[in-house]
Amino acid sequence: MNRTGMGRSAFQLLNYALLACVAIACVAPLVNVLAISLSESAYAAAGSVKLWPVHFTIESYIYAFQDKLLLPSYWISVQRVALGVAINMFLTILVAYPLSKEVREFRLRTYYVWLLFITILFNGGLIPWYVTIRQLNLMDSLWALILPSAVPVFNCILLLNFFRQLPKELQESAHVDGAGHWTILWRIMVPLSKPALATLVLFACVNHWNAWFDGLILMKRPEHYPLQTYLQTKVISFNANALLGATKEELESLMAVSDRTLKAAQIFLAALPIMCVYPFLQKYFVKGIVMGSVKE
Repeated sequence: MNRTGMGRSAFQLLNYALLACVAIACVAPLVNVLAISLSESAYAAAGSVKLWPVHFTIESYIYAFQDKLLLPSYWISVQRVALGVAINMFLTILVAYPLSKEVREFRLRTYYVWLLFITILFNGGLIPWYVTIRQLNLMDSLWALILPSAVPVFNCILLLNFFRQLPKELQESAHVDGAGHWTILWRIMVPLSKPALATLVLFACVNHWNAWFDGLILMKRPEHYPLQTYLQTKVISFNANALLGATKEELESLMAVSDRTLKAAQIFLAALPIMCVYPFLQKYFVKGIVMGSVKE
């Protein structure tokens, strides 16, 4: 027993050390970006900033917020996340519930499941996607960023497998008491599926918040760019035209920052909302993804 206890303790200690190393490896790049954004431009350009700011300054954040397009792009992304996540979850629940039934209850269940699954393996391509959105007159609108991904198939498959693991007796008892499918779905299935739903909400939030390519293709004017699209255009190429027509205060602020510190500040500002949301959903994440991925 003593040997077993010592071996188990050593194994747990090794696991903790390994997980600590993995956690540090994951957090270190973000800490480095934050340190660069809070350092003077000369030290950041010289590459002497590691995990702690050198000559602390917030000039990069001040200059970033002076950009007239930053806050509007933030607001567009917030609207996209709010509307997109609500539509994603509503449609995911409506799709997953009937597909979670047995074949004797829903004869075409297998057909529709395979129809959804095929869309994961194959897609229509970029040009048909663009032409469809253009013909629907959605170009340069917020709905062009939301409606094409309104039904996330992967999320539907996770949720329907989670629904299938819930006790069938609950639904049968509700049917005996006179409850219809709508009542069973919103009064029984959804409240019992909080871990899976929290996981899918997190997936939807991250997908909408981090998406940039569709904004670049579908938005005609920069003022309609979501945050990630706006940052992609700023981070990939520093806009030297900002020097033209700039006021004295703006030029002084620009002299206090560098391309690297400004990009670091913008990247950290873009990641901050997700970092604030994730801790509240993390406790559901593992349970939801494991239970939703196991098929009966």
